Amino acid sequence: MERENWKPRKVVVVGAGAVGSTFVYALARNGIADEIVLIDRDDKLLRGQVLDLAHGLPFFPTVVIRAGDYPDCADAHVVVIAAGAKQKPGESRLDLLRRNVGIMEGIVDRIIRTGSQAVMVVVSNPVDILTHVAARRADRERGRVIGSGTVLDSARFRYLLSRHCGVDVHNVHAYILGEHGDSEFAAWSMTHLAGMAIDDYCPTCMKCGDWRRDRADIEKAVRDSAYHVIDYKGSTFYAIGLALALIVGAILRNQHSVLTVSTMLDGEYGVKDVCLSVPCIVNQRGVARIVEGRLREEELASLSNSAAVLRKEIG
Repeated sequence: MERENWKPRKVVVVGAGAVGSTFVYALARNGIADEIVLIDRDDKLLRGQVLDLAHGLPFFPTVVIRAGDYPDCADAHVVVIAAGAKQKPGESRLDLLRRNVGIMEGIVDRIIRTGSQAVMVVVSNPVDILTHVAARRADRERGRVIGSGTVLDSARFRYLLSRHCGVDVHNVHAYILGEHGDSEFAAWSMTHLAGMAIDDYCPTCMKCGDWRRDRADIEKAVRDSAYHVIDYKGSTFYAIGLALALIVGAILRNQHSVLTVSTMLDGEYGVKDVCLSVPCIVNQRGVARIVEGRLREEELASLSNSAAVLRKEIG
């Protein structure tokens, strides 16, 4: 018997490039969504990506993957915006700003005209500024428009700590906060391994030499990770595709997951009217609550600096 009033969990992805299509692949693989619709102004690319993904349907959990257009946003649960100009080798995320603001405003306008009530997830770079642009343009309840933020950066941080400390990455809990970019920083006060604060764990480890130097090196490696990948192969897409699947999964499943997505702050941590990444409770409505943890004085200063960098670019 069919379930009465059942509605498929529908995700629309704007942008069928490397990031958008890799996200669709990751989303289809884990069975989170029932229907995934791809939109792109390049019709040839769009049809090619959908056909390639459709050939994998026998290997996925049951899911519909198809090409569509903006009217599909009307009944979507989540709309992921992955369209925009691509970051070039040697180009900072903030350098992309002028090229991508106009693109973002046009996309949001077209989504809003459909009457869509979907949670919008922005991944296009510079993600914090474009999330701010999208949130202001959409004029929705705070938390309904979010950015991928530092979810990927936090994963990179966990990976590097795992290798450095010799601990399985699943037992490392750590966050990168602030801008998804050059002013981001590691929240060492929120870092835990094996259930222990890192400052308590390190004396038991005996693997570290100069711990102050090691911390600085790890933090720099996280910050420079994207630049290295872009230099090597032109763009990043595998890990961000998986990060997006995690974020969208938390929304569709109403998981109340703690994720460092980019969201508009309104006085939390002393920051106001800027989108950047702090720990947030993510559920079916987007950001349900910002977790205002206790940061060290120097970490609060780093967050304030990150906000100032972004506010200067917003103008």
